[in-house]
Amino acid sequence: MPARPVFVSYSLSDREPAFGIVARLEASGIECWIAPRDVAPGADWAAEIVEAIAAARVMVLVFSSSTNDSPQVRREVERAVHRRVAVLPFRIEEVLPSKSLEYFLSSQHWLDAFPPPLEPHYLRLSEYLRTFLSAPAAAPAAATATGTFAAPSAGTATGATGTVPALIDPAQLKRFESELAGYIGPLARHLVKRAAASAAGPESLIVMLATEIESEAERSRFINACRQFLRTGH
Repeated sequence: MPARPVFVSYSLSDREPAFGIVARLEASGIECWIAPRDVAPGADWAAEIVEAIAAARVMVLVFSSSTNDSPQVRREVERAVHRRVAVLPFRIEEVLPSKSLEYFLSSQHWLDAFPPPLEPHYLRLSEYLRTFLSAPAAAPAAATATGTFAAPSAGTATGATGTVPALIDPAQLKRFESELAGYIGPLARHLVKRAAASAAGPESLIVMLATEIESEAERSRFINACRQFLRTGH
């Protein structure tokens, strides 16, 4: 899909202001990605969202009381933070984030879009994003968290003299997906499929998938569980 600099995340009840934001930004020349408009017909919904977030420079989060109750929005924000995509909450109601969102948003800059009407707030958002996007994009940050794992080069095995095709048993893929889903939810299916295409083997795939988990302790548990499955089959 074509990369678009702004990903708009919203709960279903906030569809109208979300698409109002998109209309205002695109009228000013700022390209946006928003579901369901930009999900290709017949495409894997989760895969499209993951790729769009990864390609964006900023996520505009339409924030309201319903946002706190949306698991889908929380997963999108988690992916953005994990991919080091800037998150800009655009509050359309005077509410505070739930504890599950506060962890990701407490240090972010907020734009308040009340009282109505929304149009002046859309204009302010557009001006802010124009300034933000005009700055040079930062180089992708190297993972610096303690215990973060560097994935092996795609298509090769450590110590091998040539390219080694990935030979991963379907049962292993299914188990790795199940283990990863326990930490990041249904996005695991897409991430396992994508990583398996370039992994040198099961061990390489485990390490690649572990980078998708934020917590060092949870990464370790994931790796240990997957390696145990490789050793014992259960």
